[in-house]
Amino acid sequence: MAITSVQVFPNHVGFIMDGNRRWAEQRGLSYAEGYEAGYRALKRLLDHVQKLGLKYLSVYAFSTENWGREHKQVDWLLSFISKALAQEIEEIHRRGLKLLFVGNKQQLSAKLRQQLVEAETLTTNNDVGTLAVCFNYGGQQEIVDTIKAMMADGSARGDITLEALQNHLYTPELPSLDLIIRTSGEHRLSNFMLWRAAYSELYFLDKNWPDFTADDRDQALKDYAQRQRRMGR
Repeated sequence: MAITSVQVFPNHVGFIMDGNRRWAEQRGLSYAEGYEAGYRALKRLLDHVQKLGLKYLSVYAFSTENWGREHKQVDWLLSFISKALAQEIEEIHRRGLKLLFVGNKQQLSAKLRQQLVEAETLTTNNDVGTLAVCFNYGGQQEIVDTIKAMMADGSARGDITLEALQNHLYTPELPSLDLIIRTSGEHRLSNFMLWRAAYSELYFLDKNWPDFTADDRDQALKDYAQRQRRMGR
């Protein structure tokens, strides 16, 4: 299916990249090999961002709930993400993509925080598209932290509006999600960008993330183009 067949195109697409460990287990592989395969799937997706003309792409890389996994696995995953960023940042910058890390950076090590900030700074003026990586992110926690930020700014009760809350989110420049794609056969948001997902279209696939292909992406976009978004009206 050609990309040109999609008449109605989303401005902001989010990916819940689920099923890396399940994919590995089904093949008798380690969880590390599952995440490495998922990383390759993400790279394939990014290869087409410019061709698609997609303005905003958000991916769920590490949730606040992931800290509850086995300590060894969490350490490996954080190290893996750090290495992947070091390998890809120059290519991301070359493509003209702006990189944002959405989440609470304060819980991360000083070294990793610095790496994230440096990557954001390097790409801050890029305007081809925005890649938002939800890292140490939880949708409910973002709303809690947003309210705390408003209180710290001295907001009064009358100052609490939808617009004011939007302006105090982790990355207020990110618009609402038009489409959320989740792999692995699970039908839930799992705390992903709850504020921005209010009127998002949802698309679920039974296959695990490492098996996600360009055809899957195009089918999701075609499905989106056929939906009627009334936005409550």
